[in-house]
Amino acid sequence: MKVYVPLDAAARALGADEVVAALQAEAMRRGVALDVVRNGSRGMVWLEPLVEVETPAGRMGFGPMEAASVAQVFDGGPLAIGLVEDLPWMKAQTRLTFARCGVIDPLSVEDYRAHGGFAGLARALAMSVEERLAEVTASGLRGRGGAGFPTGIKWRTVAGAVADRKYIVCNADEGDSGTFADRMIMEGDPLSLIEGMVIAGITVGATHGFVYLRSEYPDAIAVMNLAVLAARAAGMLGASVMGSGIAFDMEIRVGAGAYVCGEETSLLNSLEGKRGVVRAKPPLPALEGFMGKPTVVNNVISLATIPVIFERGAAAYAAHGIGRSRGTIPLQIAGNVARGGLFEAAFGMSLGEIVDDLAGGTATGRPVKAVQVGGPLGAYFPRMLFDVPFGYEEYAGQGGLIGHAGIVVFDESADMLAQARFAMEFCAIESCGKCTPCRIGAVRGAETIDRIARGDASAIPLLHDLCDTMKAGSLCALGGFTPYPVLSALTHFPDDFARVKEAAE
Repeated sequence: MKVYVPLDAAARALGADEVVAALQAEAMRRGVALDVVRNGSRGMVWLEPLVEVETPAGRMGFGPMEAASVAQVFDGGPLAIGLVEDLPWMKAQTRLTFARCGVIDPLSVEDYRAHGGFAGLARALAMSVEERLAEVTASGLRGRGGAGFPTGIKWRTVAGAVADRKYIVCNADEGDSGTFADRMIMEGDPLSLIEGMVIAGITVGATHGFVYLRSEYPDAIAVMNLAVLAARAAGMLGASVMGSGIAFDMEIRVGAGAYVCGEETSLLNSLEGKRGVVRAKPPLPALEGFMGKPTVVNNVISLATIPVIFERGAAAYAAHGIGRSRGTIPLQIAGNVARGGLFEAAFGMSLGEIVDDLAGGTATGRPVKAVQVGGPLGAYFPRMLFDVPFGYEEYAGQGGLIGHAGIVVFDESADMLAQARFAMEFCAIESCGKCTPCRIGAVRGAETIDRIARGDASAIPLLHDLCDTMKAGSLCALGGFTPYPVLSALTHFPDDFARVKEAAE
């Protein structure tokens, strides 16, 4: 009997390890030979721990499973939810980057190969450098870590730079609230990230890569280190990648927990052993990055998508999406929702579809008041904007940003003045201190919102001016994007600011 139980951090936090122990004990009691595979998560967090049993018809799901209920896995019972691939959540997705996540043993090279692994790298090795660059550019892939910068342009810049050493750096410092896609890939399909980094390296002429991983992800750190060893043993890494004669190797580096190290130049400073503070640009990291050498800095999802593009072709990938937002995006649904988790879909879905249909509304049953998209620096969207298509330019046109595609839902009990203050306080705490608009502006922003809360309406125009200064003058996105949640709260939820004033009067 073969069963799959996730080693994903969310599943483990919900009792997956205890379920495995109970399954093994029950199998021994029944005299059943049990083969337990620790896979990644399918992304349906409300069903975790999700146990899957291999059957001739497909993998039968049981969840959310508890250690006390494992007899159902052997006998059937109310926790049986049917074939996992047939569940509406799974069938409605366009799984490209996450096609293997939750399906394979994350550390099995054989499993990876059997499910399409190495196909992208094999095709890339058969192409010239120019053909590889053209493929990435034609795919329309943009950075999935927040900025949305075209990946092809970044790679071409590094490829054209003249230097004795070049580097690939994977930004795995996933610090935004309500985001977990990077972690899910690293824990559930780490070889796809490694394959993407190898393709990047052989394309731009880099021979070494780093994954900069946040210390708060101990499971991902462990899996990625083992995956690097497995990739090296399989010939994907080393002095001759897949026998091509081209060298590329990599290592895992762990950060110390600073939110600002999600910004690429601050990350590079930390990677070099320096304090994690933002660098002024220019020079760009593509020309003077790690140790002053040309460096590609891409997010986990960006790099893990590269093998898909080379396996299926740029045109097939670009066929998904809207406008300049091509391909798929892993929507990470969290907050006050009935069904939270990861849902990979082509760009273009409306927020209403995501929140009402996929997430099933709020967990409390109260009406949705606001949805924050793009992490703690993302704008708050009211229901009147729920029809805006999910795309970079479409959200920018409404004063918002896609960011890392984290979606956090709030019901009608949320106090938007308090949320605006939290954004300023968060920036003040996490600021690296390099630039004045961020270092001082965030502190003054929290103080100004406190004045508004005490009934001082004259402070509202001052808050607008302060936000304009932070947006225009900050060195990086931390200070530059903090005004997004503040201004969106002021604009779309004015009653939450006026109500306090009326009480004071």
